[in-house]
Amino acid sequence: MTETASRLRMLIVEDSEDDALLLLRELRKGGIDPYSELVDSEERLCLALRENKWDILITDHNMPGFSSFRVLELVREYSADLPVIIVSGTIGEGVAVTAMKSGAQDYIMKDNLSRLIPAINREVREGSIRRAKRVAETTLEYMAYHDSLTDLVNRREFERRLMRALEDTHNGDGDHVLLYLDLDQFKIINDTCGHIAGDHLLKQIAALLSEQIRSDDTLARLGGDEFGILLHGCDGYYARRVAEKLCQEASEFRFVWQNKPFSVSLSIGMVLIEKHYDNASELLSHADLACYAAKDRGRNNVQLYQSNDADMQQRQNDMHWTSRIQQALQSDSFCLWKQDMVALQPNDTDGYRTEFLVRLKEGDDVIPPGAFIPAAERFSLMTKIDRKVIELAFRYLDQTGLGREETGTFFINLSGSSFNEPELFLYICELADTHRLKPERVCFEITETSAIANLNVTQQFINTAKKRGFKFALDDFGAGMSSFSYLKALPVDYLKVDGGFVRNLLTDPIDLGIVDACNRIGHAAGLKTVAEFVENDEVKKRLVELGLDCAQGYGISKPCPLD
Repeated sequence: MTETASRLRMLIVEDSEDDALLLLRELRKGGIDPYSELVDSEERLCLALRENKWDILITDHNMPGFSSFRVLELVREYSADLPVIIVSGTIGEGVAVTAMKSGAQDYIMKDNLSRLIPAINREVREGSIRRAKRVAETTLEYMAYHDSLTDLVNRREFERRLMRALEDTHNGDGDHVLLYLDLDQFKIINDTCGHIAGDHLLKQIAALLSEQIRSDDTLARLGGDEFGILLHGCDGYYARRVAEKLCQEASEFRFVWQNKPFSVSLSIGMVLIEKHYDNASELLSHADLACYAAKDRGRNNVQLYQSNDADMQQRQNDMHWTSRIQQALQSDSFCLWKQDMVALQPNDTDGYRTEFLVRLKEGDDVIPPGAFIPAAERFSLMTKIDRKVIELAFRYLDQTGLGREETGTFFINLSGSSFNEPELFLYICELADTHRLKPERVCFEITETSAIANLNVTQQFINTAKKRGFKFALDDFGAGMSSFSYLKALPVDYLKVDGGFVRNLLTDPIDLGIVDACNRIGHAAGLKTVAEFVENDEVKKRLVELGLDCAQGYGISKPCPLD
């Protein structure tokens, strides 16, 4: 008796009990003693298929009002992988062929049962293979539409259901609402406790969210710490109540990892699924915008997407710019312009000075930084742009030889975020060595507000870079509330006085006093001073009288492309 046969569960469909006993006797003679059940009607067959699992089904062909073709139909309905062997005394060859095409695995004549045992053993093996294959296919299909960590619907399946809800809306079949959820503290927990803790948190939050929605709603993990909920058949009022309840439940939840409790909260963007939407991507994009608005407005709250909301319009514009910036970085579409400065005092010996200015080329258009820098700052792309500017500037200084002259200063702007990048200084040094530049020819600019926001990091960066020979300028000086008190902490070489004061110094005594004070304090600290936004000769003349060292602005030189 084989291992397969010893555990055989056999369902016999036969209207003759004697024929069934004869069949079982033949099997026992061949070493098979199955657990078997005899059924003789369609009703009993359906019951047996529903309530038990079988390894094989043996059926007669002709029974009163009931044939093997009907047996095969019911097997396909209840147990598609169950192998069926027809054992009959009256079946003709043509009928047998038709039965095989309908799903029977074999047919055997009752007066010749010698093939029965080999056929059973073969079909049990192959049936097991078919079941394993179907389980694998079902598992793969499930995995294709579900998130492996939380077991929730994944983004692909969520978008499909979202499109179905949108089609319902277009057909006037009810109201639906999309919620876009972001877990506010996930990055902190993930970074401080590790990815295992982060995974546990996501699974617990998924379970928490599942308990708060109806069975016919859809909860999905869209990626990272972002979730989506499709609320079926509800209006904005009910949806907001649900969203606010979710925020409350999350804020009351405590995640504990290694005996340390952590608080979490949700920011939720809400979109009413209306007829003017065309696709799921647009819905998700607007829900994402609303979610970020919820974050910007204090987190742990719900924001409804509204097309006339200024913050959402700005973020949408910034997101549009993000993809353009990424593409520009890949296609090398950034270029440099320059704006020259002039010395205002006759004893100046530092030579030529200019500031490099970044521009974006798109076809014949040259786009100024004011169009894309806000988006780059908001979506953490400034460090990449800074690197590109440094690369272009150093290449220019190499090709022209200006970076190896004995005099001259070339100003390069750095964003505050770049000072937080540990590898930036190493990158600058390696690039300077590659292009054989004198560090003394390069002066990096940082705005006063950025320097103050990252004071310790900025101090460390400037001190390290100055040891190598690079210079630094503090841009927009005077704009901060405590400019003079921070000046001692920042070992810069140049002070660039904020142009907002310079522009009106001839007509506004306060602005004149601020420019004069900035210049005196700068000189007291041993720094060179530069006035920005110098737009005419009268302002330039007054700056000479005040003793400032340099001037920059449209009245001196307009920005222009590098030669």
